[in-house]
Amino acid sequence: MISKRILVVDNSPVIRAVARIYLERRTLFTVCGEAAHGPDAIEEAKTLRPDLILMDFSKPVMNGIELGEILKAMLPKVPIVIFTAHDKAAIELHALAVGVRLVIQKNDMSSLAAHLHKLLGQPTVTSRGIEATQ
Repeated sequence: MISKRILVVDNSPVIRAVARIYLERRTLFTVCGEAAHGPDAIEEAKTLRPDLILMDFSKPVMNGIELGEILKAMLPKVPIVIFTAHDKAAIELHALAVGVRLVIQKNDMSSLAAHLHKLLGQPTVTSRGIEATQ
């Protein structure tokens, strides 16, 4: 199975590094690019054409809702996931309204890979091996 390419957008270089390590340890993901804020994310998305965009809600210049709306208009078939430390309920309705597919809490890292596999139509890799996506 082909590895899916993910663009990671977060203003923290530490969070971007942790996300890269976490995702790339899952054999079906490759981080194809990183961006710290909205304008860079837009340019990276145009250039790289990722299979999925994982982005933080709070970023300099524009928030995840504003950026999600722009990215969804540019790449309508690419799932966008907001990964946030904010209260999920406070932003989820607005995010889904602009086309973001999922909002997940940063403290829920253990389920992130399963959510991304499901959005990308991939089997989930578990300690028992590879399981088919439902």
